[in-house]
Amino acid sequence: MVPSPIADDIRRKLGLLAPAERKVARILLASYPSAGFETVATIAERAGVSAPTVLRFVSRLGYTGFPDFQAALRKELDERSASPLSLYETSGDGAYGHTTDGLVAHSDTLFTQALTQTLTDIPRHDFAGALTLLSDPRRRITLVGGRFTHLLARYLGLHLMQLRDDIRLLPDRDVERTALLAALGKRDVFVVFDYRRYESDKLAIAQLAKERGGAVIVFTDMWLSPTTAHADVVLSHRVDAPSPYDSLVPTLAVIETLVAALVTSLGDGAHQHMKRGEETARRVELV
Repeated sequence: MVPSPIADDIRRKLGLLAPAERKVARILLASYPSAGFETVATIAERAGVSAPTVLRFVSRLGYTGFPDFQAALRKELDERSASPLSLYETSGDGAYGHTTDGLVAHSDTLFTQALTQTLTDIPRHDFAGALTLLSDPRRRITLVGGRFTHLLARYLGLHLMQLRDDIRLLPDRDVERTALLAALGKRDVFVVFDYRRYESDKLAIAQLAKERGGAVIVFTDMWLSPTTAHADVVLSHRVDAPSPYDSLVPTLAVIETLVAALVTSLGDGAHQHMKRGEETARRVELV
């Protein structure tokens, strides 16, 4: 499996750090990953600590020195921007050439590990935050995804439409999309799916939603989309796959877990909404 990002490692160790080291961690996380490429002196000054404290912090993360830490960060940035083609070309001969039995066994191991790690590591406060925003009847929910993840945005959106009102998908057509974005306000929640080879329009949308006083939920990979800088809730997932294409299996599992939580949270309101939907569909001969 691909190693966990440095940011995840820092978050996991926050409770183990000395107070001064924790200041360094927060400076790095607040402007991740760009802050990691500043000099030791600059980071120390921003954190209000000494240069040796920065070096001790890096050592706590398991690096032999600051250059070693920055080298790891550069490698992570390369992984963040990797495309299916670049993954294929750098994988080495035969990396995707398993026999049928070998491929099934390899996929079993890979998906099981990725799914378990995603569900284990997902921050419970973020999951609860997503549940609170999506179940609030005063909120209007808009969903948008990317090249492949628009399928997941639609999948989650269709479930939400069966459970509550005020759910919509961001339109594809320019005029319709512009009109929707121009009308964003404080009661809006934007659900953004953005995975590596991150798309600049998703960043702009998240920023706009926050500027208008709305809330943003981001589904992303473990390298973290730039949209997370404007997010109220971040749900990150493993993307390990037996092919050069990132897997969305763990993301789908998180979505279905969230839908199950919403059914419980919305209670009888969801039940009545589903009944009205079934009755309407029968009346207009859609079922």
